Amino acid sequence: MSAKSDRSSFEMPFGPDDAEALRRILIWRRDVRHFSRDPVEEPVLDRLRQAMDSAPSVGNARPWRVIRVEDAALRAAVRSEFARCNAEAAEAYDEARRAAYASLKLAGLEAAPIQLAVFTDIDPPEGHGLGRRTIPQTLRQSTAMAVHTLWLAARAENIGLGMVSILDPQEMERLFEAPPHWEFAAYLCIGYAAFDDDTPLLQRVGWQSSKPSSWQRR
Repeated sequence: MSAKSDRSSFEMPFGPDDAEALRRILIWRRDVRHFSRDPVEEPVLDRLRQAMDSAPSVGNARPWRVIRVEDAALRAAVRSEFARCNAEAAEAYDEARRAAYASLKLAGLEAAPIQLAVFTDIDPPEGHGLGRRTIPQTLRQSTAMAVHTLWLAARAENIGLGMVSILDPQEMERLFEAPPHWEFAAYLCIGYAAFDDDTPLLQRVGWQSSKPSSWQRR
């Protein structure tokens, strides 16, 4: 292979087929809440972990801390906390909207075979403070990017992922006996989707449609 072709290959490693595949993965990235109980094979989970490790992070600090939740009592405690927070959230709506809210399935905690509790280390030694002294939120943003990377990698494996946000962060930190410098970030349900659907549930049931964003010029 000539030097010229080497440079060309390096400068443009991806083509239209790759762009189309990524577009399809982004569309199918939806929040899955209906799961099959079929197990996810360990080699697949290893690939997902490696994908998460490839996410960008401020100062290369990689502040996400992940607990694979397998203990039945701990899973039950998370379900109980979700039920408590969900009931409180419902009370914030008027009667008509509350009825619509109650009809929504907002978590896959009962069936998802893999469940991950994700935390952010808000004072990691890694990275030596680079990039976060003026904007310390970049540590939390790094964890969010790691979750999104995991989400896309899961969809590429034909696996669904759902994030449970109706949880009290402080209670989750207590349940998992998190160190003082760990901040709860997300609870993730992972598994094979019970059915295929490329339309987000909240959009399908009329709760909230997707609106295009705009990039303003200044």
